[in-house]
Amino acid sequence: MKKEKKLNLWELYLTTEIGIEFKACLYFFAILFFYCVFRIINGSFEAEILHMTEMIFTCYIIGYIQVYLLWNFDESDKLGLKEISGMIICTFLYCLVAHLGRWFNREIIPVILLGVYIMVTYLCVYLIYKTKRNIDDRKLNEELKLFQTEHKKSE
Repeated sequence: MKKEKKLNLWELYLTTEIGIEFKACLYFFAILFFYCVFRIINGSFEAEILHMTEMIFTCYIIGYIQVYLLWNFDESDKLGLKEISGMIICTFLYCLVAHLGRWFNREIIPVILLGVYIMVTYLCVYLIYKTKRNIDDRKLNEELKLFQTEHKKSE
């Protein structure tokens, strides 16, 4: 019995870590895309390795903050004040690191645009997770009905 409980805790931990890994990769790609567009618009086809390193570490740190401190808002069932404030806090942190790290040469307009872009990204990810949950719920309900029908036939 005790071993089964540890396995469940391990599975919960592993599921959470995989979720954070996924978020870090997703948000890193989104921010890197924005950064690369900024660089191209400004005539450079090169990205700073230090900036990319700061981006990925920031995505991981904010992923942990988001999951363990800010209610995992992008995976929530509803988008209320608590979830929106979590989005704003994380967006502010991304913008702060972008400004301090000079990702956009300390220009304020690109940092503000990054903030808007991240908020839109959070909203899109929220909608994607919500849609996936709805599809999974519908699929599970269909499987349950099929199981119940088959179980009645076998009686």
